[in-house]
Amino acid sequence: MTEIDTRLRENVHLLGALLGETIRLEHGDAFLETIERIRKGAKAARRGSREGAEQLANSLDGLNAEQVLPVARAFNQFLNLANIAEQYHRVRRRRPGEVQPFEDQALTCLLQRLKSTGYGDDALARQIGRLDIELVLTAHPTEVARRTLIQKYDAISAQLAELDHDDLSSVEQEQTRQRLQRLIAEAWHTEEIRRSRPTPVDEAKWGFAVIEHSLWHAVPSFMRGVDTALHQATGLRLALDAAPVRFASWMGGDRDGNPNVTAEVSREVLLLARWMAADLYLRDVEQLATELSMQRASDAMLARSGDHPEPYRQLLKQLRDRLRATRAWAEASLREPQPAPPDVLQDNAQLREPLELCYHSLHECGMGVIADGPLLDCLRRAATFGLFLVRLDIRQDAARHAAALNEITDYLGLGRYADWDEEQRIEFLQRELDSRRPLLPPYHQPSGETAEVLETCRVVAQSPAAALGSYVISMAGAPSDVLAVQLLLKEAGLRRPMRVVPLFETLADLDNAGPVIERLLGLPGYRRRLHGPQEVMIGYSDSAKDAGTAAAAWAQYRAQETLVRICREQEIELLLFHGRGGTVGRGGAPAHAAILSQPPGSVAGRFRTTEQGEMIRFKFGLPHIAEQNLNLYLSAVLEATLAPPPTPEPAWREMMDRLAADGLQSYRQVVRDDPQFVDYFRQATPEQELGRLPLGSRPAKRRAGGVESLRAIPWIFAWTQTRLMLPAWLGWEAALGNALARGESEALCRMREQWPFFRTRIDMLEMVLAKADGAIAALYDERLVEAPLLPLGLRLRELLQQACRAVLELTGQQQLLGHSPETLESISVRDAYLDPLHMLQVELLARARRNDVQVEGALDQALLVSVAGIAAGLRNTG
Repeated sequence: MTEIDTRLRENVHLLGALLGETIRLEHGDAFLETIERIRKGAKAARRGSREGAEQLANSLDGLNAEQVLPVARAFNQFLNLANIAEQYHRVRRRRPGEVQPFEDQALTCLLQRLKSTGYGDDALARQIGRLDIELVLTAHPTEVARRTLIQKYDAISAQLAELDHDDLSSVEQEQTRQRLQRLIAEAWHTEEIRRSRPTPVDEAKWGFAVIEHSLWHAVPSFMRGVDTALHQATGLRLALDAAPVRFASWMGGDRDGNPNVTAEVSREVLLLARWMAADLYLRDVEQLATELSMQRASDAMLARSGDHPEPYRQLLKQLRDRLRATRAWAEASLREPQPAPPDVLQDNAQLREPLELCYHSLHECGMGVIADGPLLDCLRRAATFGLFLVRLDIRQDAARHAAALNEITDYLGLGRYADWDEEQRIEFLQRELDSRRPLLPPYHQPSGETAEVLETCRVVAQSPAAALGSYVISMAGAPSDVLAVQLLLKEAGLRRPMRVVPLFETLADLDNAGPVIERLLGLPGYRRRLHGPQEVMIGYSDSAKDAGTAAAAWAQYRAQETLVRICREQEIELLLFHGRGGTVGRGGAPAHAAILSQPPGSVAGRFRTTEQGEMIRFKFGLPHIAEQNLNLYLSAVLEATLAPPPTPEPAWREMMDRLAADGLQSYRQVVRDDPQFVDYFRQATPEQELGRLPLGSRPAKRRAGGVESLRAIPWIFAWTQTRLMLPAWLGWEAALGNALARGESEALCRMREQWPFFRTRIDMLEMVLAKADGAIAALYDERLVEAPLLPLGLRLRELLQQACRAVLELTGQQQLLGHSPETLESISVRDAYLDPLHMLQVELLARARRNDVQVEGALDQALLVSVAGIAAGLRNTG
C-alpha cells in the first residue's frame, strides 16, 4: 500500500468515524451497531461469505419503518463523504519528492513535446492565445443534492486541507477535528433531498453558484499556470485579453421538451447573470480600490484621473459606481423591464478599459509586481466571463419551429408548411429571408405555442449579442430546420448574425449530417448570414439510446470526418459542439482522452462541449479541482490541434463497420424488437418512480410513448440504479464476441494500441462493466419483475457476462481494471455501502408497487435517499 493510498484511507476513516459519532448521538449505540452490522455483512457478502449475506439480509429485514430512512441516510452520507475524501485527495498538498498529478503538469510536458517536434515559440504562443474552448453548463435531473448540502461538503474538503500539514500542534489538530465534526453533524441534520422540483431559474442559480464559489477563483489561477508554462517553454507571455476557455449555459435556455422554460424565464436568467457578474466584479474592484493607493502614474492615467493624489483609486471608484448602477438596473429590471441608464455598463470594453489603464500605468512606473496581482486576476476574469458571466444558449425542437411556420403559412393563405416537401420549404424560407418586408402583419394573433416560439425569438433579438451563445435545434434533419430558425429570428427583429446550430441526434441523422451541411453551405445567401464558423452539434445521448454505444460512437466519428471534409472543401471554419453526458451511455469519457480520440482535423483550435449537472460539481465544484480540469481541456485541445491522432487505416474502418453493424443488430433486437422489453424495463428499474421524484425542472419524457419517448438521462439513470448499466454496453457483447470468434483478436489489439478512438471506447466500456453487477440486478428482478419476464432479465445478465469476457479476452487481463488497481479499489470499497442501499431500494419499490400507491412520508424520502446514495456511489450516473 503506498503512502498516498494510506492518506486517503485515513481521511475516509476519519470522516466515517465522525459520521458514526454523529449518528450515535442522535440514535444511540444500538442503532449505530445496526449500521455497522449491515456494513460488515455487506463487506463479507462481497467476499463470498454466505454468513455475511445472511447477516446483511437479516439486518435489513429487521428494520422497522422508523429505521429505514436513517439507515438509508447513513449509507448515503458515507458515500458522499468518501467522494469528498477522494476528491480532496486529487488536489492535496504534495510532499517533497512526490510526483505531481498529471493534470498539474500536462501542459508543461505537452509544450516540451511539441517543441521537440519542431514547433517554434511564436507558433505555440499564437496557438494558445487563439484557442477557443467553450464549456456549456447544463442542468441535470440526477443532481439531487441540495445546494446547501453541497456547500457543507465543500467546507469539509477545506478542513481536510487544513489538516494536511505535518507541523500542526495537537491543539490545532483537535480544533480542525472539531470543525469537521460540526460540519458533518450539520450535514447529517440537513435534509439532503429537495422536496419540490427545481424551477429552471433555480437550476440557473445553481450554475451561477458554481461560478461564484469555484470557477471565479479557479480561472485566474488556471491562467497564471498557463502563462507560466508558456513563459518557461517559450519566453513569451499570454496577452491580457487571452481567454482560451469560456463558459456558456443551457440553464434557462434549454426549452426542448421542457414547458417550464419560457421566454420570460430566459429573460430572467439573462438579467440574473448580469446582476451576478456586476456583483462579482464589484467585489474585485472594491478590493482593488483599497489596495491600489499608489500615487505615481503614467501620463495616460493622469489624463483620465485628473489632478488627484490617488489616481488609481479615483479611476476604480468611477468603475465601482458604474458597476453599482449596472447591478441596481439589473435588479430593478427583474421586477419590471426598464431602459438602462447611461452609466450602466453595456460592453465588455467598458469594463476592461479602466482596468487595463491601471495595469499598464503600474508597469510603466516600475510597479509591475503590483499590477500582476489581484488586478491581473480581475482582468483575466473580465476576459473570460465578460459582463454577462455565461453566454446563454437557446435550444428548441425542430418540430416546434415547423409547427409555428405551418400556422403562419396557413394564416397567410400560402398553404400548409407541414405538407411541403424539403425543396418547397427551402424555396419559401430563402425567399422570405431575402425579403425586406415583414412576414406577419402586426395584428396577427398566434396560438399559445407559436406565440411562445416567437417571444423566445424576440428575447434573442432584444438581448446583447455577448449575452447569448448559439441557437441549437434539437432533432434537426434537414437544411430547412436551420433556415426556419433564421427566418423566425429575422421576423422577431434580429438584425445581427447568430449561430444557428443543427443538432444531429439519431443514427440516421448523424449519417445525413454531411449532406445537410453541404446543401446549406451551397444555398444562395446562406454564407452571408453565417458570419463566422459553421457550428454543428453532435448528439451522443440520443444516438446511443437509438442505436447502442458501439454503432453510435462510430456514426459520431464518421459524421465528424465528413463535416471536416465538407467544410474544408467549402473553405468554411467548422466548430463541432459535443453534446456529451456524464456516463459512457451518453458519450461520457475523461475529457483528455475523449478530445484526443476525435477524428483528425475535427479539433482545430476550437472545441465546444456540454458539462452536465453532477459532473459540473465533481469537475468544477472546488477551485483546485476546476483548475486541474481546465488544464486537461486546454492541453488536450492544443495537442489535438497541433498533433492530431492518426487517420484510421482502411482495415480499421472495415472492422468498425462490422463491429457497429453487429452492435446495432444486437442492441435493437433487445430494445426495439423484443415485445417484452418495455414491460421488463419498467418493472425491473425504478424508471416510473424516478419520473415522480423532484429530480429536475423538465419532464422525464418528451411525449407519451415507450422507450423511444424517454429522455436519454432517465433512460440511463434507471439502469444505473439497478447496476445493469445496460445502455452503456449492450451491443458490444455481440460486436466484440463475433470479431473474436472470427479470429480477429490480433487486429482488435492493434486498433486498441494505435487508434485513440478505439482505445478510448474500450477503456470506457471496461470502466462501466467494472461498475455493473449482475447479482445486484438480479435482486431487482426477484422482487419486482413478473414471472413471464424473468427469462429476459436472465438473458440480459448473460449478455453482460459475454461483454465482460470479450473485454477480458481483448485486454488479456484476468480481472476488469486489473491494470488500474487504484480505480478498482475505489469502486470495490464503495460496494459495502452501495449494496445495502440497493437492497433497501428494492424493498421500498416492492412496497410501493404492492400497494399500487406512491410510498409516502419517511419511506418516500428513504427511496429518494437511496437514489441519491447510489448516484453518489457510482459518480457518473446520468
